[in-house]
Amino acid sequence: MTVSSPEWSTRTFGNEDRLPRVPVPTLEDSRRRFLEWCAPLLTPAELAETEAALAEFVAGPGPELQERLEEYDRAPGVRSWLDTFWPYRYLGRRDRIALNANFFFLFQGSPLGQVERAAELAASAVDYKLKLDDELVPPVLLRGTPQSMVQHKFLFSATRIPGELIDTARTRFPSPERHIVVFSKGTPFRMDVIAADGRPYSPAQLAEGLRAILKDDHGSDVLPGHLTTKARAEWAASRTALLEAGNAAALETIETALFCLCLDDFSPSSTLEASDRLLYGDNRWYDKAVSLVVFEDGSAGINVEHCELDGTTILGFTDAVLSGSREPRETADGVPGFEAIEFTLTDALREDARAAGAAFRAYADATATQTVSFDFGANRAKELGMSPDAFAQMAYQLAHRRAKGLTGATYESIATRQFQNGRTEAMRVVTPEVVHFADVMTSDASLDEKREAFRAAAAKHVARAKECQAGDAPEQHLWELQLIGKRRGDTETPALFTSPGWLKLRDDYLSTSSAPSVNIQFFGFGSTSTQCIGVAYVLLPDRWNIYLSTPKHVSAEMYRFADELAVAVRELQELLAE
Repeated sequence: MTVSSPEWSTRTFGNEDRLPRVPVPTLEDSRRRFLEWCAPLLTPAELAETEAALAEFVAGPGPELQERLEEYDRAPGVRSWLDTFWPYRYLGRRDRIALNANFFFLFQGSPLGQVERAAELAASAVDYKLKLDDELVPPVLLRGTPQSMVQHKFLFSATRIPGELIDTARTRFPSPERHIVVFSKGTPFRMDVIAADGRPYSPAQLAEGLRAILKDDHGSDVLPGHLTTKARAEWAASRTALLEAGNAAALETIETALFCLCLDDFSPSSTLEASDRLLYGDNRWYDKAVSLVVFEDGSAGINVEHCELDGTTILGFTDAVLSGSREPRETADGVPGFEAIEFTLTDALREDARAAGAAFRAYADATATQTVSFDFGANRAKELGMSPDAFAQMAYQLAHRRAKGLTGATYESIATRQFQNGRTEAMRVVTPEVVHFADVMTSDASLDEKREAFRAAAAKHVARAKECQAGDAPEQHLWELQLIGKRRGDTETPALFTSPGWLKLRDDYLSTSSAPSVNIQFFGFGSTSTQCIGVAYVLLPDRWNIYLSTPKHVSAEMYRFADELAVAVRELQELLAE
């Protein structure tokens, strides 16, 4: 994307200081909005209990916590009141990140075989890194407004390090490193992608190195990468044991590598199988920010660690990598050097890695997934006079009501990169209008009544999405106030955070997020709770691809949801076309 206006910088990070700050919501605004957001999910008694808990919070610890937050927002070096929230939000989670937090994109197909495709992707990623180092990646403009590019500093040589209580993010920008880590049959290999003189290797040279790695039979029944699938505190203990056993150099090589390139000895039989392997394959180091994955047949995708990177940043990166255009550069001489990364494993560590691999396989097996695809896209939604995203979300709501007989809490991620350090805002989709829409659509109301209810719910959806985009949303604000209290050592939890409104609003039945790019076939992530269906969707001009995931013991409900979704998409189109 080019910068058309002379007033904005064309350097990658040239506009960061001029972006507006995320507004700090007032306590009163968040009180009002929170009640409005949770009300449609509550009984009158639950709403009354939540109102009382909120009033108690606003009259009690709320104002002092708010003052602390505003003080923090004004502190030197702080760009956003969410700067502390995000590390707690992502690095503080203690369950496994493999399948639970990392997300994937399945790229469009390519005629290239595995080695050639992997070499092309690696060369393009290196080209992007070199451009980024020189701030030559143009800043993203969305409807003429520059977006924060800060996350791009966490694409290369970025790794999440497990900790007992909270993880840390290890990165360095610009990275001085010249190597990547190639995974083949679970064995990590260090391979140079940039020569000592700073010149990158060409795709043909990289392909030669990759062929040599594939021939190098280092096959082992114990894969250290399996340890990265463990719950975070357990993995932290295993990492300490790895260091004590003399593996500091091996870990350093992996953690500082520009990115991982995983060559899987497997050809997926379908886009669903490819998507599943991208979500939970075992030839991985899940703590790495970026892992490019190439299957035996040349199909490919990416697995991303989420703590510093959101979908929009990865979309920009993958769009550039998949465009196939690279800067004309002088390439390195010879063939890139490579070597297997050797781990010294005690019997206890070998058993630990084996058990971790088996536990993760069982966990993956307990997850049900499905892909759904519609011959309907953003263009058709617009022709029908409807916001494409509102159409998609209303279809999910109607399908969910019919599949499960209820309207449940629904999360949608809304990008807020127009602010300094902007990331995402948590939007809650269920409004009184949505409940009414689902009621009317499942009744014998007239077509006119159904159409009116649909349009009203969609209009409310668009209005709320705009509010969230502007930073006018209550949940992350109230959550950060709770975290400030915890960090300063408050022992009592305010009643608000155990109220029915707080608990029900955040207990997702549907967790949704969209990744619109013509270079992506599917996008996906795991579900967030036992009754939740993860809904990752790619809404293209003329196509709509969805990857669903849920725990296997409730998979019948997901399959029913998918069936109902097909009915809803057809029915809602007909309703608007009349």
